[in-house]
Amino acid sequence: MADPYVVLSGVGLGESPRWHDGRLWLCDWIAGEILVVDGAGGRDVVARLPSFPFSIDWLPDGRLVVVCGHALQTVEADGTLRPYADLTGLSEFGWNEIVVDPRGNAYVNNVGFDLMGGALAAPGIVAMVTAGGQARQVADDVWFPNGMAITPDGSTLLVAESYRSRLTAFAIDDDAGLSDRGLWADLDGGVPDGICLDVDGAAWYADVPHRRCVRVRRGGAVLQTVDAEHGCFACMLGGPDGATLFMLSAEWTGTAGVGQGPASGQVLAVEAPFPHAGRP
Repeated sequence: MADPYVVLSGVGLGESPRWHDGRLWLCDWIAGEILVVDGAGGRDVVARLPSFPFSIDWLPDGRLVVVCGHALQTVEADGTLRPYADLTGLSEFGWNEIVVDPRGNAYVNNVGFDLMGGALAAPGIVAMVTAGGQARQVADDVWFPNGMAITPDGSTLLVAESYRSRLTAFAIDDDAGLSDRGLWADLDGGVPDGICLDVDGAAWYADVPHRRCVRVRRGGAVLQTVDAEHGCFACMLGGPDGATLFMLSAEWTGTAGVGQGPASGQVLAVEAPFPHAGRP
């Protein structure tokens, strides 16, 4: 594959990229902003949030929903936040990634320990929030759950377990619970962060310590690798034909360095062999 090119610079720490309504959306965790990026490298601020981290997706009715602290909130047209679901009863720690299935059920995950405070690692959980805003835990024993994706038929949830170097699959049940946990791909030392799927049935994952995005087949066979100057935190397929891989990268020196120094984050792009599939 070709080398990636720079779409946007000056991002603090980009995460949760989404292609929606013909534009790239992302979260800048350092600035506390939800951004929309155009093809010319311009950016607009959609909303500002008092949270670290925070992640976004869309409900079937078109509302933008964001993980913010211990709650899910929807973002109004003027950028204000409206309560959607309370997650405080499920974990004392902050929440990480979100993906919404075609029925409007939102899956959110929690790493299970105070990462920024330097606590020892512990297993995290996955919760599900119904379209009516009711939350319950649906999986445990996930080691640093990060990016998540749902297959095009809505039957399977993939979870990147960063501390297990694997992508884990769960069957999505009729009641939106999770079952039949299994290994989808052993990444052989890779450290998966954000993930997305393509129409060929493969998954892309971003890898911070190895400074790359990697496309893998189920089982773990590596199909393509795209290297970057800095750590890759997330990736998303989008563009007019769905076949542009957007990569969010930034210099990473550990949790103590978060928010220190100039904004090194970039949005990179490169043409991918197959277009986007599934959610997000």
